Amino acid sequence: MMRHSIGLVVIALSTLTACRNGERPPAASDTGSTATASRGVREAVVATAESVMVVSASPYATRAGLEVLRSGGNAVDAAVTVAFTLAVTYPAAGNIGGGGFMVARVNGTNVALDFREVAPGAASRDMYLDAAGNMTDRSVTGALAAGVPGSVAGLFEAHRKYGSKPWNELVHPAMVLAEQGFVIDTAFSDDDEGGAHRLGLDSASAALFLRNGRFVAVGDTWRAPELGAVLRRIAERGRDGFYSGETADLIVAAMKRSGGIISHADLAGYKAIWRTPLEFDYRGHRVVSMPPVSSGGLTLALILGILEGSDIASHGWRSPGSIHLLAEAERRAFARRNSLLGDPAFVKIPVASFLSKDTAKALRAEITATSSGSGGGDATEEPRHTTHFSVVDARGNAVAITTTLNESYGAAFTVPGGQFLLNDEMDDFTGKVGAVNAMGLVQGAKNAIQPGKRMLSSMTPTIVLDSSGAPVLVTGAAGGAYIITAVAHQIVSLFDYHRRLADAMAAPQFHHQDVPDSLVVEQVPWADSAASFMKPLGHAVKPSPWGFLANVQSIHRDAGKWHGVTEPRGYGLAQGY
Repeated sequence: MMRHSIGLVVIALSTLTACRNGERPPAASDTGSTATASRGVREAVVATAESVMVVSASPYATRAGLEVLRSGGNAVDAAVTVAFTLAVTYPAAGNIGGGGFMVARVNGTNVALDFREVAPGAASRDMYLDAAGNMTDRSVTGALAAGVPGSVAGLFEAHRKYGSKPWNELVHPAMVLAEQGFVIDTAFSDDDEGGAHRLGLDSASAALFLRNGRFVAVGDTWRAPELGAVLRRIAERGRDGFYSGETADLIVAAMKRSGGIISHADLAGYKAIWRTPLEFDYRGHRVVSMPPVSSGGLTLALILGILEGSDIASHGWRSPGSIHLLAEAERRAFARRNSLLGDPAFVKIPVASFLSKDTAKALRAEITATSSGSGGGDATEEPRHTTHFSVVDARGNAVAITTTLNESYGAAFTVPGGQFLLNDEMDDFTGKVGAVNAMGLVQGAKNAIQPGKRMLSSMTPTIVLDSSGAPVLVTGAAGGAYIITAVAHQIVSLFDYHRRLADAMAAPQFHHQDVPDSLVVEQVPWADSAASFMKPLGHAVKPSPWGFLANVQSIHRDAGKWHGVTEPRGYGLAQGY
């Protein structure tokens, strides 16, 4: 009886986070315009629209994408504009110096595009170890931390195959914002002292983002004319405007001055790769997600495969029993993720076993009434280093894109003369087997550094289709390893418990990744209760050092309308018509 009562308390707390005074979140106006509350206020606001929807972490980017749709562009066109705008207005994660993944439903076909960064040709397995064989910080800060960027090539390739509007028109909004300037909003600004310290170590980054050692303030006007010139070259020349010519020269010169290793040959040789999307069924729906080198789709498939054979709905939404089942499924899926996955061009990946019902059944049989782990271990900090956005158009197309610099502001290294940040994605390789990377993951030798190799990722852009093949959920997140579980929790909330999207996104977040053996929870009052009601089930609960876990941007089709919700802990915007 006590356990059941605790479950009801959890459900009540979660529901209240989504609905002010117990009411449904307010519907948007006919324009679908919304604005989120400040971080820490648990309020999910829903944008409702008939035909199209754009949801991103930056209001500037959402509005720019929506204008593309209004002018006749399709979802891929809008996604290109959103991505380039994020590179200007959301610099902690939006980028042209990083990489990412796209999962899309275009013209009735499911597609996946890999534009993940790659290790430069001069990279080597032990390049980040000191003389004693220990990891250094060179994999996270400075020019040496950067992998060869893929974002521009990926966006150009997506447009080449599926775009309908002229390329230069799609890059133009971002170019104008950079050249002419814009008023800084809360999505752009970052008050993280650690981020400011890292940026302060690089003179070009400090000049661009800091004033007297602190981030530029909300309300100030920010301009980056050199970034505008880079975007102008991209608009005029496509991918060649980044990977060759003046911009490539700026990157290579910065490498030579600062100890980096990206070469002209690395840039010229970069290619975005079309991959077969990962597809599997869950509760009568078709889930379409990203295959390796993303670990997201396979890990998500295994988590949901373990859960599908259980009656998780009988435990009640966000009850101790439900959280226990999810955490134990996550533990087992991450254990396999960390040891078995890597770049499919370099290692053989047992894809079938991650999708196998027999594997899921065997792992499900291991789950007992209490945690199978020993408990303990510190939770890891997952900063705002990645961003996701979701787009649907009136033609039935849907696009989910996640892009990243790795840590917030990537390597904290700005290319002089270009005013754009480079990633620190080399830290996503296994720099040393058994060592913990910046994302808190302990990974295996299959993800070791090799020239030309793509580093393992947790990004999980995902589309869920109904029985007719129409998109009903377009989703993804930022948050390192927390991304995968955030997507899983949304799917479970929507299709096992039939909750509204606002409820699913505003509910307190939790996560288990096997190592460390901790149930990480969001730092809200709920965390104290979680520690007490999960302890009898054998879980060591650890509050997230960052406060919240993932930053989610989602669109859900319900009752014949699109419902867009931007992360209620962030400052983004959902908008449609």
